[in-house]
Amino acid sequence: MTASRISLSPRVALVTGAGQGLGRAHALALARHGAIVAVNDLSCEDAQSVAQEIVGSGGQAMACPANVADPDSVNAMIDSVMTRYGRIDILVNNAGILRDRTFAKSTIEDFRAVIDVNLMGSVHCTHAVWNLMRERQYGRIVFTTSSSGLYGNFGQANYSAAKMGLVGLMQTLAIEGKRHGIHVNCLAPSAATGMTSGLYDSGDLARLGSGMVAPAVVALCAQEAPTRAIILAGAGRFAQAHVTMTRGTYLNGEQDIAAAVLSHMDRIGDRDGDHVPASGPEQHQMEVAGLKHFANVPLI
Repeated sequence: MTASRISLSPRVALVTGAGQGLGRAHALALARHGAIVAVNDLSCEDAQSVAQEIVGSGGQAMACPANVADPDSVNAMIDSVMTRYGRIDILVNNAGILRDRTFAKSTIEDFRAVIDVNLMGSVHCTHAVWNLMRERQYGRIVFTTSSSGLYGNFGQANYSAAKMGLVGLMQTLAIEGKRHGIHVNCLAPSAATGMTSGLYDSGDLARLGSGMVAPAVVALCAQEAPTRAIILAGAGRFAQAHVTMTRGTYLNGEQDIAAAVLSHMDRIGDRDGDHVPASGPEQHQMEVAGLKHFANVPLI
């Protein structure tokens, strides 16, 4: 089956951290698919360079230098985009920094800096466009999470915390935005960029180009995009991650429930029949339903 080409015209897309690396690849890909692109970066020179590259290829773009960790700077950026284009349909939260070191050696200042840019930077930008999208009853928002957040990585406690925080943010905003036509998703990219220098051997570098991730961003920004998805992309491979709930087991009849939890961990963690809850309250609903199912458990 051949999919039809995605057209993002005349959508206006804001891409943060788009002066280099993955952000640049995302901005160029969105422009190739017809989007008008607002190119954000902390570096004015880099933002202008990418915007000029898009314009030189026949697209429309503007440079939006701003520090996403500063809400006033973000609000000024959003105002400038709205003044020029009158709308923001797509937001790709890509800006990020690293301060890698083990938790024992990390400083609170470095931890806070990573949270401020990677997590709060996305919050600032999303909060600034949220009501604009609600008014238009349309929006596509992408958060850049990471395998480090989903699965952990040695020396990246700060980065992992920020990136998994974005997953939680996405889960709730996808629920809140659904009735307003706002689709919210996460992307977990694998790419050889300046931020990942030294993580891959030379044989992998050619296969992990940033251009192999950008198609996932285009898909998540399309009219037909899903919502509340975590897409993993790299080297031409696309997969989906889920935060699942196992069926678990009931231990109410045990004399020492704490000890029983430890002795039944294999059963508690059995993935057979696990599923993705529609929302957080589903955990409570399942537990209450389970109580009703077991006649020997008194209901209070």
